[in-house]
Amino acid sequence: MQRYSGFGLVKHALSHHENWQRQWRNPTPKKEYDVIIIGGGGHGLATAYYLAKEHGITNVAVIEKGWLGGGNTARNTTIVRSNYLWDEAAALYEHSMKLWEGLSQDLNYNVMFSQRGVLNLGHTLQDMRDIQRRVNANRLNGIDSEVLDAKGVQALVPIMDCSKNARYPVMGASWQPRAGVARHDAVAWGFARGADARGVDILQQTEVTGFKILDGRVVGVHTNRGDIGAKTVGCVAAGNSGVLAKMAGFKLPLESHPLQALVSEPLKPILDTVVMSNHVHGYISQSDKGDLVIGAGIDGYLGYGQRGSYSTVEHTLQAIVEMFPIFSRVRMNRQWGGIVDTCPDACPILSATPVKGLFFNCGWGTGGFKATPGSGHVFAATLAKGQVHPLAAPFSIDRFHTGALVDEHGAAGVAH
Repeated sequence: MQRYSGFGLVKHALSHHENWQRQWRNPTPKKEYDVIIIGGGGHGLATAYYLAKEHGITNVAVIEKGWLGGGNTARNTTIVRSNYLWDEAAALYEHSMKLWEGLSQDLNYNVMFSQRGVLNLGHTLQDMRDIQRRVNANRLNGIDSEVLDAKGVQALVPIMDCSKNARYPVMGASWQPRAGVARHDAVAWGFARGADARGVDILQQTEVTGFKILDGRVVGVHTNRGDIGAKTVGCVAAGNSGVLAKMAGFKLPLESHPLQALVSEPLKPILDTVVMSNHVHGYISQSDKGDLVIGAGIDGYLGYGQRGSYSTVEHTLQAIVEMFPIFSRVRMNRQWGGIVDTCPDACPILSATPVKGLFFNCGWGTGGFKATPGSGHVFAATLAKGQVHPLAAPFSIDRFHTGALVDEHGAAGVAH
């Protein structure tokens, strides 16, 4: 720990942070690295961190065309849960959940992970049948989950309208007590600081413009700061993954959609859990600052815009106000859009590609944030060993040829 004299404390108190120690370096790119990771969001930074920590591979560059966490990492609503239906997806998200539970200690950085629980509401008999099925599957996989009736939901969230006269009657919900939220910026910063401390180069404002491919094998990338060599490249660029795949000469089964979110003015603590409704495509939680964090489903059109969509936001707020009349006079502060890449089965791609040495981690759709540590952990193992981690094996590109899809539309039907 750095110590200051009384004079030093006064000097730093009057400074404008110029003398503060930086959390990570701003290095000049080397000519060559063992591994290049394209994408400086949570998944890419987590991959770099686990490559260095778990596999001793430190000659690594994380290449980010903008700034760290400037994409989907900071453009989501920070919900963390693992109550997915199918064994393959549940195993991957539960692996991530267990990493979340010790992440602040592992990184020595407070990611503000708050296990306040998540409710997935049911409004129809079919909703409740689906909830019962998913809860049973979760419990068989050792994942905490239970079915609540309307009275149980009302007891957990007294401010929600659970009356029979509600426009969207609440018949019950699934409840995962270990689920919750985290601070998105802190997650990116914690992984970045941890990776940098182990020797990883984080290259911001560096845009990949193409791949160097020789005899069917990747040997590096072209960037706006010159060519950088590497025999292993991992692409973790979320909504822009399809663009990168095209640069490498193949096509991925992805669609990129804007995803809306918004926050309100701060309120005193009133909502101490996360409430989600697939049926009305709205979900809400309250941050530690007090603002209501509200999200919607993906926009119906394809696009790369990171701006808000008024019609989607209006529809979402109508649903939220119907469920929470107490919020009808709360003012919204700001809204934004992220870019999510979605696969036909609402599950990710963690896979080798037709180009040797080139791997893709993408297609997380609306479930990317919650998977951050788990995704980075298994992708790091994949890059280090040159073969896909067992937890990632079901999410190979090959499944779109064999038909062995992992359809999670039921569990991932609402954005989060």
